[in-house]
Amino acid sequence: MPLLPALQDVSGPTGRAASREAVRFGALSLSYGRLAAASDALAGRVAGAGRVAVWATPTAETVVAVVAALRAGVPAVPVNPRTGARELAHIVADSAPSVVLAGAADVLPAALAGLERLDVDTAAAAPAAAFPEPSPDSPALVVYTSGTTGPPKGAILPRRAIAASLDALEDAWRWTGDDVLVHALPLFHVHGLVLGVLGPLRRGGSVRHLGRFSVEGVTGELLSGGTMLFGVPTMYHRLAEALADPAGSPGLTEALAGARLLVSGSAALPVRDHERIAAATGRRVIERYGMTETLMNTGVRADGEARPGTVGPPLRGVGLRLVEEDGTVLEDPAAIGEIQVRGPNLFTGYLNRPDATAAALTEDGWFRTGDMATLDADGYVRIVGRKATDLIKSGGYKIGAGEIENALLDHPGVREAAVTGEPDTDLGERIVAWVVAAEPGSPPSAEDLAAHVTGLLAPHKRPRTVRYLDALPRNDLGKIMKRALGR
Repeated sequence: MPLLPALQDVSGPTGRAASREAVRFGALSLSYGRLAAASDALAGRVAGAGRVAVWATPTAETVVAVVAALRAGVPAVPVNPRTGARELAHIVADSAPSVVLAGAADVLPAALAGLERLDVDTAAAAPAAAFPEPSPDSPALVVYTSGTTGPPKGAILPRRAIAASLDALEDAWRWTGDDVLVHALPLFHVHGLVLGVLGPLRRGGSVRHLGRFSVEGVTGELLSGGTMLFGVPTMYHRLAEALADPAGSPGLTEALAGARLLVSGSAALPVRDHERIAAATGRRVIERYGMTETLMNTGVRADGEARPGTVGPPLRGVGLRLVEEDGTVLEDPAAIGEIQVRGPNLFTGYLNRPDATAAALTEDGWFRTGDMATLDADGYVRIVGRKATDLIKSGGYKIGAGEIENALLDHPGVREAAVTGEPDTDLGERIVAWVVAAEPGSPPSAEDLAAHVTGLLAPHKRPRTVRYLDALPRNDLGKIMKRALGR
């Protein structure tokens, strides 16, 4: 099966498939026929290239560029337009693209000046082309990780991994060609590009991209035919805040209540926001769990229980296990262990980094995610945090930062919270809470917060130190950058 079968089904400008809307960015709408024509015209120009860089703005030009590369069988390297000069220079040198694809109005930085530039024309057309479908294991995308422990690494995502993940989500979410997806996610990352664009295109459905997130934009698109909403916790927090405001966005409650599926990803959605949205709309947000290297691993099913604090069971075709620090597979699912996954959804390795690839995989092919979790009795995965930053060993206990963060967020005086561990001569590590107060002028005291957490969890999970901030450091996807705390 082709990676994007709906585009290959386009037979002419008058056919139903050709006239169906594929993508919409504001006032610009591209039908399947127009997307096929524009991408095929560009594919003919990049065919045979080793790799192409895509200046991945939240625009239709990015979609045409990526689809063109996929049609031509050329690996695409999505580039974050906000990447700093040093990091961008590393990505360009590491991936060695021969061409950069960008919108005609885009101003490119000096790091891309040495590459041939091809401007993307969404109105271009070319005679019908027959591009051979590459092998399933051929690379489709090279997506660079965040580089929290060194320079970003390019994860090579083969076509079979994209197909496997999107088809598993079709099964879990009953995703069809009748669905209209609404989102405002960046298009240089797996969430926004693979799930948010290639997902609808593989199903023959459509995507409406807001360009920039706004409550009003979400409301308008869901009320005018949108059936699914993808977002990150920051977006859902803003929706929850608007729902709680008597003068909030008119129609938002109706819009969210009428959506078939509300999906949050890229980080844990706080329980408080789960409950506020459910109370106002009668609809629950579901969560899923994935990584750049693995695409999607787990997800709450459309007909399953949306259980706050969990990311659902493994998706179809995905093997998942929890292991101890020494690699021993956990027998007790309630114990905290590192998630390892295996299946057709995995990447093929890091570009130019055989050492990093070998370190990421066990000898029998399980990927070491670095995420710590427990399993509910029915197989739902409950992530407690990253092994490097969210597993705190204090007083002989293994403690996940995530449950403490959710407890802190239940306090009415806390707007945002993050939890880390710091060295302690007595405990090994002490729990530190980083708090953004709901009322900056009168934040809750450290004693009050410690008592609050103790009342909800257990005494050994209380924060020993509380530090107050005006805002938590976050990346483009809304994830809290814990390594920046305390610097």
